[in-house]
Amino acid sequence: MVEPTSKDPSDKRFTTEQYARLKAEAQAPYRGLRKFVYVACAASGFIGAIVFLAPLLAGRDVDTTLPNFALQVGVIALMVFLFRRDQ
Repeated sequence: MVEPTSKDPSDKRFTTEQYARLKAEAQAPYRGLRKFVYVACAASGFIGAIVFLAPLLAGRDVDTTLPNFALQVGVIALMVFLFRRDQ
Protein backbone atom coordinates (compact mmCIF):
# COMPACT_ATOMS: atom_id res chain seq x y z
CA MET A 1 0.00 0.00 0.00
CA VAL A 2 1.35 3.41 -0.91
CA GLU A 3 1.48 5.90 1.90
CA PRO A 4 0.61 9.53 1.15
CA THR A 5 3.71 11.66 0.92
CA SER A 6 2.04 14.86 2.05
CA LYS A 7 1.11 15.41 5.69
CA ASP A 8 -0.72 18.64 4.84
CA PRO A 9 -4.33 18.50 6.16
CA SER A 10 -5.52 20.58 3.22
CA ASP A 11 -4.41 17.79 0.85
CA LYS A 12 -7.63 15.93 0.04
CA ARG A 13 -7.67 12.53 -1.60
CA PHE A 14 -11.25 12.65 -2.89
CA THR A 15 -13.48 15.32 -4.31
CA THR A 16 -16.80 15.99 -2.59
CA GLU A 17 -18.69 14.03 -5.27
CA GLN A 18 -16.37 11.04 -5.00
CA TYR A 19 -16.65 11.04 -1.22
CA ALA A 20 -20.47 11.18 -1.37
CA ARG A 21 -20.57 8.30 -3.86
CA LEU A 22 -18.21 6.18 -1.76
CA LYS A 23 -20.20 6.91 1.39
CA ALA A 24 -23.47 5.89 -0.33
CA GLU A 25 -21.85 2.68 -1.59
CA ALA A 26 -20.59 1.87 1.90
CA GLN A 27 -24.08 2.34 3.37
CA ALA A 28 -25.83 0.24 0.68
CA PRO A 29 -23.35 -2.08 -1.03
CA TYR A 30 -24.27 -3.55 -4.44
CA ARG A 31 -27.47 -1.47 -4.65
CA GLY A 32 -27.16 -1.02 -8.41
CA LEU A 33 -26.63 -4.74 -8.93
CA ARG A 34 -29.62 -5.61 -6.76
CA LYS A 35 -31.86 -3.21 -8.66
CA PHE A 36 -30.71 -4.71 -11.96
CA VAL A 37 -31.55 -8.21 -10.68
CA TYR A 38 -34.99 -7.03 -9.53
CA VAL A 39 -35.75 -5.50 -12.93
CA ALA A 40 -34.44 -8.56 -14.80
CA CYS A 41 -36.51 -10.98 -12.70
CA ALA A 42 -39.61 -8.80 -13.03
CA ALA A 43 -39.16 -8.70 -16.81
CA SER A 44 -38.81 -12.48 -16.85
CA GLY A 45 -41.97 -12.82 -14.78
CA PHE A 46 -43.80 -10.45 -17.13
CA ILE A 47 -42.80 -12.48 -20.18
CA GLY A 48 -43.85 -15.67 -18.40
CA ALA A 49 -47.17 -14.13 -17.44
CA ILE A 50 -47.87 -13.21 -21.06
CA VAL A 51 -46.98 -16.74 -22.17
CA PHE A 52 -49.36 -18.30 -19.63
CA LEU A 53 -52.05 -15.70 -20.21
CA ALA A 54 -52.55 -16.72 -23.86
CA PRO A 55 -53.73 -20.31 -23.20
CA LEU A 56 -55.63 -19.12 -20.14
CA LEU A 57 -57.65 -16.70 -22.26
CA ALA A 58 -58.18 -19.43 -24.85
CA GLY A 59 -59.56 -21.71 -22.13
CA ARG A 60 -57.11 -24.57 -22.67
CA ASP A 61 -55.71 -26.48 -19.68
CA VAL A 62 -57.02 -23.98 -17.16
CA ASP A 63 -56.25 -26.35 -14.26
CA THR A 64 -52.51 -26.31 -14.97
CA THR A 65 -52.17 -22.87 -16.56
CA LEU A 66 -53.80 -20.83 -13.81
CA PRO A 67 -51.29 -21.79 -11.06
CA ASN A 68 -48.38 -21.08 -13.39
CA PHE A 69 -49.85 -17.70 -14.31
CA ALA A 70 -50.39 -16.91 -10.62
CA LEU A 71 -46.77 -17.80 -9.91
CA GLN A 72 -45.55 -15.40 -12.59
CA VAL A 73 -47.74 -12.61 -11.23
CA GLY A 74 -46.37 -13.38 -7.75
CA VAL A 75 -42.80 -13.06 -9.04
CA ILE A 76 -43.62 -9.67 -10.54
CA ALA A 77 -45.24 -8.50 -7.30
CA LEU A 78 -42.27 -9.69 -5.23
CA MET A 79 -39.76 -7.92 -7.45
CA VAL A 80 -41.76 -4.67 -7.36
CA PHE A 81 -41.93 -4.92 -3.55
CA LEU A 82 -38.19 -5.56 -3.22
CA PHE A 83 -37.33 -2.77 -5.68
CA ARG A 84 -39.42 -0.26 -3.74
CA ARG A 85 -38.07 -1.45 -0.40
CA ASP A 86 -34.52 -0.98 -1.63
CA GLN A 87 -35.07 2.71 -2.38
